[in-house]
Amino acid sequence: MSVATSSPVPWRRGRRRIAGLRIIVTGASSGVGRAVAIELSRRGAHVLATARRSDRLRDLARASAGTEILHEPGDIRDAAFRSRLVATAADRLGGLDSIVAAAGGGAIGPFRTAAPKVFADIVDLDFVAPAELVRSSLPLLVAGHDPAIVFVGSILGLHPLPLHGEYCAAKAALRSLAGTLRTELACDGIDVLHVNLGPTVSEFWEALAAGERPPWSRGRRMPAERAAAAIVDGMERRRAEITPGWQAKGFAFAARFLPGLIDRLAARHLKQVGSEDRPAPPGRKP
Repeated sequence: MSVATSSPVPWRRGRRRIAGLRIIVTGASSGVGRAVAIELSRRGAHVLATARRSDRLRDLARASAGTEILHEPGDIRDAAFRSRLVATAADRLGGLDSIVAAAGGGAIGPFRTAAPKVFADIVDLDFVAPAELVRSSLPLLVAGHDPAIVFVGSILGLHPLPLHGEYCAAKAALRSLAGTLRTELACDGIDVLHVNLGPTVSEFWEALAAGERPPWSRGRRMPAERAAAAIVDGMERRRAEITPGWQAKGFAFAARFLPGLIDRLAARHLKQVGSEDRPAPPGRKP
């Protein structure tokens, strides 16, 4: 499929029209990435979905009730694959108007005992890969129609929690990059939306690179479909940042106005988990 290109408009007002836009969605095999791909297709966008699991991508294509969802399996952390993905968008979509960077993962455990490889892998997946995909895509985006970049971040990029060191660091960096690019790319007519995602139905906890889900993180989660609708609405409304769901909004409020309260509550929960992972002080038996 090849979709005709349109000349970019430097400054735009009013809602963005999703129908007809050519969009790459990463992390599309499950969770929010999958739901965003389906929602964009439902609204008439031409979607190129990517993830590592090709069978899940085929299922996604069959699940679409809107425009056809194309798919390209691969590891978004691989530079060669990112280049191939952008080339595929140019070839099969005829160009590129938007990227939704939804791929991500995490790990749980104390920073002092975490393997350096785990830290590097999480930062690579959650920060470096989406940043470099955007960099590779900029020539197409600049030439695209009403272009936009969407970074799916986390409320933990607003304020960190213990045992999530790698994830918090990567998501905070992603939010900072979004702010930088929002200003840098405004003259090219490229919008940048950052999403502060809260607890959402996904395979995040089943796919941890290390550790196990902490007991304090077992409450109600937002359906991925509702989060996806909020993200696409944010694209339509040209929002710079959104925080979908009341739980995420509550955390964002506390992160801004009551950060000390978050730290005290987190310390209390951490104490309840136990101290088996902490080394004994010098001279004291563990």
